[in-house]
Amino acid sequence: CTTTTFTITMKLAIIAAFIATATAFAPAPSTPAKFSLQSTPTEEETIATPNPESTIDADAIVANAAATSATTTTTPKITPLNGWTPNESLPCYGLPGSLPPTGYFDPLGFAQNGISLNEIKRNREAEVMHGRVAMIATVGYFVGESFPSPFGITGPANDQLQQMPLPAFILLSTAIAATELNRARIGWVEPDFGNWSKTLWKLREGYYPGDIGFDPLGFKPKDAKAFAGMQTRELQNGRLAMIGVAGMCAQELVNHRTIVGTIEFYQKVYSGIDPYAACGEGVIC
Repeated sequence: CTTTTFTITMKLAIIAAFIATATAFAPAPSTPAKFSLQSTPTEEETIATPNPESTIDADAIVANAAATSATTTTTPKITPLNGWTPNESLPCYGLPGSLPPTGYFDPLGFAQNGISLNEIKRNREAEVMHGRVAMIATVGYFVGESFPSPFGITGPANDQLQQMPLPAFILLSTAIAATELNRARIGWVEPDFGNWSKTLWKLREGYYPGDIGFDPLGFKPKDAKAFAGMQTRELQNGRLAMIGVAGMCAQELVNHRTIVGTIEFYQKVYSGIDPYAACGEGVIC
């Protein structure tokens, strides 16, 4: 009996030792033990064993998200200006002004690829404003030479500015300066004297070249397509006026005659009439 009891006891001891050893190699529970001392209630956290395939997918998702975030951050939002949205892939960033048969015509490369948007806008600003001045000057040549002018000003338009009295000349210069300063205030970035190269020749991002807000007769269209059409007509007339004024100025510098006087002169020449017959001896006419 004693031997039998001892044998049973030894068997139970061996079985208990085997179970204890086996439990050492069993996987740990996924849910950690909860502590009773907590300042705030917390949800049970589950620690999952990472899967290599899911890790690769997660890395790819993170990389795509980072690339998307970087693209979103570096791409500025462009607001259309009078219906025009700058497009780097188009000639002159898509600004209106080209017509058949020449289409986009830029032989000197003022708007070639690689020119910045600010430079394109600045060149267009110069073109629009010089075109407007040339259109006014074209009318001024004919009107100023064909009708009596105040202050007794006569002769070719090229010679009329120096005939102005000093007070009138000062008033004219002041008006021109005020107009130009107002245009600079509206369309150009304020100069930074601490870093002058940063703001030199820089236009405001929300400024459309030539649109200074002066439209007393309400000609500016609200529709984007209509605005582009009117802008193209203005540009074409301004370009023609710049060429025309340059020709008239050169002609008056050569023969010192008014525009109408030059037309009458060549009418006599081609009609076989001596244009100098009515001139006195030694008088240039």
